[in-house]
Amino acid sequence: MDSFAHLHVHSEYSMLDGAARVGPLLDAAVAENMPAIAITDHGNMFGAYDFWKTATAKGIKPIIGIEAYITPGTPRSDKSRVRWGSASQADDDVSGGGAYTHMTMLAESNVGLHNLFRLSSLASIEGFYFKPRMDRELLAKYAKGVIATTGCVGGEVQTRLRLGQYAEAKKAAADFQDIFGKENFYAEVMDHGIDIERRTMTELMRLARELDLPLLASNDLHYTHAHDATAHAALLCVQSASTLDDPNRFKLDGDEFYLKSAAQMRELFRDTPDACDNTLLIAQRCEVSFEKRDLMPRFPVPEGETEASWFEKEVAAGLRRRFPNGPSEAHLAQAKYEVDVISQMGFPGYFLVVADFIAWAKAQGIRVGPGRGSAAGSMASFAMGITELDPLAHGLIFERFLNPERVSMPDVDVDFDDRRRPEVIRYVTEKYGDDRVAQIVTYGTIKAKQALKDSARVLGMPYSVGEKLTKAMPPPIMGKDISLGDVHNKEAERYKEAADLRAILDTDAEAAKVFETALGIENLKRQWGVHAAGVLMSAEPLIDVLPIMKREDDGAIITQFDQPPLEDLGLLKMDFLGLRNLTVIEDALRMIEANTGTPLKIEELDLNADQKTYELLARGETLGVFQLDGGPMRSLLKQLKPTNFEDISAVIALYRPGPMGMNS
Repeated sequence: MDSFAHLHVHSEYSMLDGAARVGPLLDAAVAENMPAIAITDHGNMFGAYDFWKTATAKGIKPIIGIEAYITPGTPRSDKSRVRWGSASQADDDVSGGGAYTHMTMLAESNVGLHNLFRLSSLASIEGFYFKPRMDRELLAKYAKGVIATTGCVGGEVQTRLRLGQYAEAKKAAADFQDIFGKENFYAEVMDHGIDIERRTMTELMRLARELDLPLLASNDLHYTHAHDATAHAALLCVQSASTLDDPNRFKLDGDEFYLKSAAQMRELFRDTPDACDNTLLIAQRCEVSFEKRDLMPRFPVPEGETEASWFEKEVAAGLRRRFPNGPSEAHLAQAKYEVDVISQMGFPGYFLVVADFIAWAKAQGIRVGPGRGSAAGSMASFAMGITELDPLAHGLIFERFLNPERVSMPDVDVDFDDRRRPEVIRYVTEKYGDDRVAQIVTYGTIKAKQALKDSARVLGMPYSVGEKLTKAMPPPIMGKDISLGDVHNKEAERYKEAADLRAILDTDAEAAKVFETALGIENLKRQWGVHAAGVLMSAEPLIDVLPIMKREDDGAIITQFDQPPLEDLGLLKMDFLGLRNLTVIEDALRMIEANTGTPLKIEELDLNADQKTYELLARGETLGVFQLDGGPMRSLLKQLKPTNFEDISAVIALYRPGPMGMNS
């Protein structure tokens, strides 16, 4: 054997720590003819699906793992620091100031993959203390299908060895060997040319021999190429708010933490070739996959009914409510067509779920928007009270919402009074199970201008240097800045616009250095957040489907995968939007009733009858009016001077990225 598989890899999903972008990392591994590569991010599985999908498309086997945080022998509920050594050994003691050790874990099978999901989820939900932590009890419960190692220098075994506690190190290794199985636990060996690794290498080898632990060679990969070391150092400075000149800054010793070739790895471990061979044997063993499944939440229907039959009856009943004198033939025909399409596509349950929580909200006096986006083109939505617009009367097209020739999940955005949105989320959580409902993670990245400002700071340069560069950048188009990579790319669409910035870079050495550093960190993941509106609902407990986590601030459960993977896996996202304008409308209606003694039903107003409102719109006096309060929009209103409701629809439709991008 002369190949090698990297099984200890920190991608950009190890936020502000890993600088290996998934695509370029996999390209580099493919270029090296490596048969497989793992992803083992710090304490999370954010990138598992992205990595698997991208690697599969590039023809290299993805191995899904995690560098887990493990409690220092304590229960995961124990939030106390632990010290194993003396005060003089503090630098060699338990990581995180005594909170956790490290362990590399890889999924051998789909059973193992889902066990890693559960371990990662419960580490966050039950074991968070500085980091999401697992304990021996969790490991034992979910060890099936998982291959584990002693990890890096922060692992429990290596920590004990550094402290001179050989017997304790051996016992810990034996414990883990018992938990995972003799053939599934490895002594992980690294050589980055740093003292902290070499101090324990002899004793680790001895321990491996005595316990018959197979060796596993790895490189603690944090960036793709050797020349990325500088950008990675800058990224760590962003994390720790320090500068590259600070001798006490958080850093990795040396610059060996990249995707080394098979030849380099085998030369490093020439005395233990089996440690490299074992990377390939593990790669052969690991086979995982993701599948799309029907995970739409099940709506409880009366006995003897199916979701499809009940949906059809609800649409029919809704039409009778909407049209007390009977719906027209056109309405009936459109409803029948939609019911057939929706049933054929398998989405009756979706409509029942949405109609139910909207009906509940209205029953509680929570103001709900009349309909946003393409869902307003559906007669079924109108009949069931999901929207308040008759699509035939307004010439709206159902196929913009659901097209039988383009199978995709339906997407209804529902607006609620923003004060009471949490009540609706609580309702669906209680109805479908708190283990089946979660909010959705988002990932913030380091954008171009922020990369320039961060780079100037970590290089110890005055704020004005970063400011000068950001001001020289071309103005954003549709809110999007030019990529730094396009500034010198003559093939790029916006290359000519960056002439002023290039002129500065050509004449100012400091600015050029900042720019070069910024290139290395631009678009790396910076932090995770939560989708402003998205709520995920599942037919099965989410912990059995994907990794989740708990937000420490409020205990909210958040997915570890962002939106695109969720749809690929068959999970349903619904948008519960909190809209301040609905709050304003609700308050205004209450004040009208309080002042006049007469309740006003806004849904019953003639939208074309209020001449004074249209005059106000034509003057562009729309500050604070939803979707009409931006400067360019107010200018458009002055030009078009709407005189009826259809004109307002046209204005909003024109002021969208598509038409504006066509220079309309």
